[in-house]
Amino acid sequence: MGSNMAENHPVGFQWVIEARERGAQVFHVDPRFTRTSAMATAHVPIRPGTDIAFLGGLINYVLQNGREFREYIIPYTNAATIVKKEFRDTEDLDGLFSGWDPESHSYDVESWQYAGMKTHSAAGKRQGHQAGGSQGAQLEHGEPPRRDETLRDPNCVFQLLKRHYRRYTPENVERICGTPRDLFLRVAEALCENSGRERTSAFVYSVGWTQHTVGVQYIRAAAILQLLLGNIGRPGGGIMALRGHASIQGSTDIPTLFEILPGYIPMPHAEHATLREYLEDVTSEAGWWAHTDAFMVSLLKAYFGDEAREENEWCFDNLPRLTGDHSIYPAVLGMLDRNVLGFFCVGENPAVGSANSRLHRMALAKLDWLVVRDFFEIESASFWYDSPEIESGQLRTEEIGTEIFFLPAADHTEKSGSFTNTQRLLQWHHKAIEPKGDCRSELWFYYHLGRRIREKLSAGNEPNDRAVRQLAWEYPTQGPHLEPNANAVLREINGWDASGKALGTYTHLKPDGSTTCGCWIYCGVFKDEKNHAADRTPGHEQSWVASEWGWAWPANRRILYNRASADPSGQPWSERKRYVWWDENKREWTGADVPDFKLDKPPDYRPPEDAKAEEALAGNEPFVMQSDGKGWLYVPDGLADAPFPVHYEPEESPFSNLLYEQRANPPRQQFPRPENPYHPSNGAMRRDVFPFVATSYRVTEHHTAGGMTRTVPHLAELQPEFFCEVSPALAELRSLENGGWATIVSARAAIEARVLVTDRIRDLVIDGKTTHVVGLPYHWGYRGLSTGDSANDLWSIVLDPNVHI
Repeated sequence: MGSNMAENHPVGFQWVIEARERGAQVFHVDPRFTRTSAMATAHVPIRPGTDIAFLGGLINYVLQNGREFREYIIPYTNAATIVKKEFRDTEDLDGLFSGWDPESHSYDVESWQYAGMKTHSAAGKRQGHQAGGSQGAQLEHGEPPRRDETLRDPNCVFQLLKRHYRRYTPENVERICGTPRDLFLRVAEALCENSGRERTSAFVYSVGWTQHTVGVQYIRAAAILQLLLGNIGRPGGGIMALRGHASIQGSTDIPTLFEILPGYIPMPHAEHATLREYLEDVTSEAGWWAHTDAFMVSLLKAYFGDEAREENEWCFDNLPRLTGDHSIYPAVLGMLDRNVLGFFCVGENPAVGSANSRLHRMALAKLDWLVVRDFFEIESASFWYDSPEIESGQLRTEEIGTEIFFLPAADHTEKSGSFTNTQRLLQWHHKAIEPKGDCRSELWFYYHLGRRIREKLSAGNEPNDRAVRQLAWEYPTQGPHLEPNANAVLREINGWDASGKALGTYTHLKPDGSTTCGCWIYCGVFKDEKNHAADRTPGHEQSWVASEWGWAWPANRRILYNRASADPSGQPWSERKRYVWWDENKREWTGADVPDFKLDKPPDYRPPEDAKAEEALAGNEPFVMQSDGKGWLYVPDGLADAPFPVHYEPEESPFSNLLYEQRANPPRQQFPRPENPYHPSNGAMRRDVFPFVATSYRVTEHHTAGGMTRTVPHLAELQPEFFCEVSPALAELRSLENGGWATIVSARAAIEARVLVTDRIRDLVIDGKTTHVVGLPYHWGYRGLSTGDSANDLWSIVLDPNVHI
């Protein structure tokens, strides 16, 4: 779901094909019939934006038919945990949860907490002051949450879950999604049959899930389903996020995101005056986030080296602070308002690749300066003289004050380094050729930019410059252009001890300043002074887990939470699914993978009342990052929009919500302004003026915003023009001809595309009405060998409140 794996991740899809050849069933849930659909057991059509209704229907099917894996969910999830009696569900409030404040457009999550206590999320909005009033939420060990392991208490998570999803019936799935009832039931039954002690099933998704105002909740819904069926932490199970770019996973690990530090450590906020205050806010009492102090201090040592000392709180004061939402879309709107004056555009092309691309082009024209590093002069570098807005007169070249620095970049074949891909796998690539001319790697650019800035600031003593002056910025260089050594950078990310020896695992990190580590989850990639990302042992020379091919974070562990691959007593659920288990003779966990558990903690271990960190988790609590050791079917803390996923309609859907009065995600981020108009709020008017549903996607021949591929002759020949896919019925309705032209209109833009009339686009019956879907690949822009309008010009900026996408 949310992925066209055959076309967009074809190398990985070979394993899906091999599995199907061995008898596995493969279902492709997608608005379009694609090459993935053609290779699947069945294609399951669905209206774009309704995946939670579909997944909720599967959850309801499991619960109503007693197909949940009770031996798994009672000990391993929070199904038995009791929630506060003040909690009110969407069933009670017609699409809202308790705690909704319409003035602040946000939830106070106090009523979402466990009965008699507060808890602390392992991810998401972990800071207490961000959690809607749940200040300093902690799981107090010694006062464990109340539980009913019979799962009968009406306020236990299991009963709340059952009640929440009871209206997600096969009939409602068909009404909302357009998925035929019989086909939905076929998927539901296949999923149940292929889950349990002997079998596991997997979900695979990509940006078809994430790029929604409820994108986080799509993935949450799949997690609930997989926990109910016992498919998390076990081989052949899980939820696989397919990564499209070479290092998308790495970019969130290290990261390029505004609100986290490397290893998903929360970014400090303006309220955090001291390191102590910060750690009190983000550290759990139980689970591995209890070691946030060790992770953080080791990171600060990597940043600031000898300058980071205990008496100055390890230079914690040098870190910037968050004062609000500093994500990319508000930043672009800040350009329009002249609050953001400079911008680095690296590895992206927002003039084509971002929602409401026209707004981005207008925003770039408001900057004082813009740095673009790319292989070709992409649209984000040339907008000032050849954009559609120049042609239309909305922008005039002579009136644009943006000073643009276009700097040529090296390709991945022209530099060494690591990619972190799907499966959290670090893989090393070696430079094949020298970059031409002035082309340079990102590593070269940022290192030498930092070096030159530090040289300029070295003679001064301005307080604002201190953080840059105190950076540990010494890396060995090589070659005629003084290219920094990528191995040395990865070794710093791995970290070292007080003697300078590379650390072997994150469990060795300490909060006393004796260890240095640039990203705690990557600690161990340089174990024994060897770059394990470069491991290349052939598959036939090692086990089926392939632990010597690349390196997976953390600790080269291939499946997270794999303690759940054994039953509560520590024995495999079945010999067929044998993966990690307790060896009673050796008194330790062993198996095919690195156990994701304290090695000598027996299954019958029960923590004493004063236990902390991992010692506060019992021997049958496998989710070691959570403060209660459980997989969360219900989220009491950490999310901005819902403790359970809810079906909400997309912002500009032509339909009302058939389940609730509340139509769209209540705390979604909206930005109404002249440059970002929305479709009419009146439902009837919206349906009359904008009656169709559009979905954007990728094709194999072009990559993302097209800057890398529209300049390549054979790829431009294979996909020569921007096009739209429509069904024969829509073609007849709008008098469109195959190979002719269509104009597609939204409140933001009108674009033109070649018409492809095809049965691959399915007309869906939604609540008794035929609904037409328009398919739009988003790779085109106005530069290169193959040019065309940008599909992203059509979309509005309205965001998921958790991750701001």
